[in-house]
Amino acid sequence: MVDVAKNLKEVLGHLPEGVELVAISKYHPNEYILPAYEAGQRIFGESHEQELRQKVETLPKDIQWHFIGHLQTNKVKYIIDKVDCIQSVDSVKLAKEISRLAEKIGRKMPVLIEVNIGGEESKGGIEKAALPELLEEIAVLPGIQVNGLMAIPPICAEKSALCNYFSQMHQSFIDIRAKKIDNVFMNCLSMGMSSDYAEAIECGATMVRIGSSLFGPRDYTR
Repeated sequence: MVDVAKNLKEVLGHLPEGVELVAISKYHPNEYILPAYEAGQRIFGESHEQELRQKVETLPKDIQWHFIGHLQTNKVKYIIDKVDCIQSVDSVKLAKEISRLAEKIGRKMPVLIEVNIGGEESKGGIEKAALPELLEEIAVLPGIQVNGLMAIPPICAEKSALCNYFSQMHQSFIDIRAKKIDNVFMNCLSMGMSSDYAEAIECGATMVRIGSSLFGPRDYTR
């Protein structure tokens, strides 16, 4: 069994003050999540609505759940009352549905805009060039609050190339913050995973999403 508490302590030891950790618990069972919780971790990330719902029902109620995966509009209704942040908003259509359902239950849902910084067809997110227009359209929605940006860069052989993508994201983050758009709060720049979170932090990440360094390899057969 993986020593999750030890791994968590090690990861936290590498995070500077002001950088939050989302423990990516997708495909990991409760018996892996609970040691992290008992060691003080409170923010966990899931990417499948069905798995998320099961965990919400069976794990401590003070966990803050972040939805990090591709979210179809017809699945929003299943998670709207269960998550504390949706990190993968990439369209006006999705933002409108989140806002509509959040309003129905009296919530204002914190969201991050997912940016496809590498322009990869295999990944979700909007192109960086489309970010200003998207923000303009969704900032007026009453049921959401835009709290920042999220990105997953392409796999890079060279650190310099990886840092270039992270730096582009940080510049967009700073530029948007400077515009002081109503209902757009650039409080969170979510980037960096187990293999590259050190570089992401160097380039300005305020939140990192770490799974395998905490919980070990995922069991995709579960």
